[in-house]
Formats: sequence, C-alpha cells, structure tokens
Amino acid sequence: MGKINSREKGCRFERQLSKMLREYGYEAERGCQHAGGKDSPDVKTNMPNLHIEAKAVEHLNLWNAIAQSEHDAGEDEMPVVMFKRNRSGVYVTLSFENFMKIYQAWEGSEN
Repeated sequence: MGKINSREKGCRFERQLSKMLREYGYEAERGCQHAGGKDSPDVKTNMPNLHIEAKAVEHLNLWNAIAQSEHDAGEDEMPVVMFKRNRSGVYVTLSFENFMKIYQAWEGSEN
C-alpha cells in the first residue's frame, strides 16, 4: 500500500507543479509517466531547454534525483530537480553552472 500512496503523492505533486507553472504563465502538464528518458520529464512545459524531475518525499536522496534528471535530460536541456516534503514549500536544485547562467541572464535583463 505504501507504493500506491507514494505514487499518488508524486502524481499530486506533478499536478501541483504544473498548476504553479501555469500561474506564472507557462504551459505545463504532467509528462509521459514511467517511460524515463529524454522525452518524458515529470512535468512538460513550454519553458525551452528544461528537464524537470519532480520529487515529493520526506527523505529525498538528492544525489539520486540529480543523477536521474541529468541522465534523462536531453543534450540541450537543463536538468533540474523540483522537490518538496509534507507541509513545505517547493525547492529547486540545479548545477552551479546552470544557476550562474540563469542568474547572469536575469542580471543582464535588469540593466
């Protein structure tokens, strides 16, 4: 029964992420589930070059989640892990290099 509940929890979180992204003006929906790979992010968006791995667990193995996102991301996609646990906000993890790309693009747009 635990697997069903954790699967349902994951599905709920993917729908929550999709809704949150839509509230920011992006198209978003749950991806092709259980296929794995470049064409099946957990959340499909119209945000170019982004591969989202979604995790809703109490004790996240962040290194495994990062490895999964990096493995499944396409060559031109930025792998990110979006995660939460019960009664917490949503957080995003990405590599330092990708963080700097985003920050520098944002910083450039502020001038």
